[in-house]
Amino acid sequence: MMTSIDPLARCALFVAFEGMGLLDLTGPLTVFWSASKFMEQQGRHGYARHTVSLDGGPILTAEGVTIETAPISQFESVEMDTIVVPGALNMEPTLADGRLVRWLEAHASKARRTASVCGGAFLLAEAGLLDGRRAVTHWASCELLDQRYESLTVERDAIFIQDGPIWTSAGVSAGIDLALALIQADCGRDIAMQVARELVIYMKRPGGQSQFSELLQSQTLTSTAFENLHIWISNNLSDERLNVDLLAERVGMSSRNFARSYKAKTGRTPAKAVEVFRLEAARRLLEETEQGVDRIARNCGFGDEERMRTTFQRHLAISPRDYRRRFSTRSVTATASAQGGSRHG
Repeated sequence: MMTSIDPLARCALFVAFEGMGLLDLTGPLTVFWSASKFMEQQGRHGYARHTVSLDGGPILTAEGVTIETAPISQFESVEMDTIVVPGALNMEPTLADGRLVRWLEAHASKARRTASVCGGAFLLAEAGLLDGRRAVTHWASCELLDQRYESLTVERDAIFIQDGPIWTSAGVSAGIDLALALIQADCGRDIAMQVARELVIYMKRPGGQSQFSELLQSQTLTSTAFENLHIWISNNLSDERLNVDLLAERVGMSSRNFARSYKAKTGRTPAKAVEVFRLEAARRLLEETEQGVDRIARNCGFGDEERMRTTFQRHLAISPRDYRRRFSTRSVTATASAQGGSRHG
């Protein structure tokens, strides 16, 4: 069990159970550890981090690594700040056991906030913590979560979501994005940036960012004909004429038949798909290059910056310029390099 000598540190419980994903737990735990270190260097109170389980003792993860835990009952009288619940490839045994669900029902409301990683959302949902809320889980389990719990709204594309005191995140590494967001909410952007640089991770993917690329998603959902079409679209985004007629001609179908078939197989109209491809390309250029926003808009086929701004606002609730300021990996790298140079110079 991890302990803290600081009696004013915020208590963060990381709840382990048999078969859980190792990174689901250790990813957020490492972020909280790193944040505590930087906070303590500034004379601030960090987090008392405790890895717990229902009975305490060793917990075997899905990867075969055993983690030592403290009994969760030891913390029933402690003022809990944050509860983090990981997921597993197979959540059914833990859900069927019911004991962790009952503990969450009884104790989650006593914490300032509760967060889940990946399939941990099923435990929160079973405990009623997601009733009437928006939530996300691993993309492969979103449909099951939506079908099983009608009282919640599944945001399938999100990396993580905050709805009141409840936070949920997508699969595995998204727990790190969620933990960075929690740290930024508590400690400010500077501490979160220091953590991101130390752990060599991006600070940070937006909560509304898609869980995986549109091109990858399309390859898993569609036929070879549409897969090749998507590759062609991604290579021709600057062409503003990417309409239904042109795409239909590309795959040798009538416009009407193509539009109907495409929507049936992908869940999107051709026009919406092109828009999302353009959005993804623009996001990548904003994150990884120093190209001007207007030039990116033209290169990605939006025509002008205003049309791209409207698309960003509709999908991500942020403007392209604000997106770059918040999520540019080049600015993070430049800052880290400057700090590294001053440290060794």
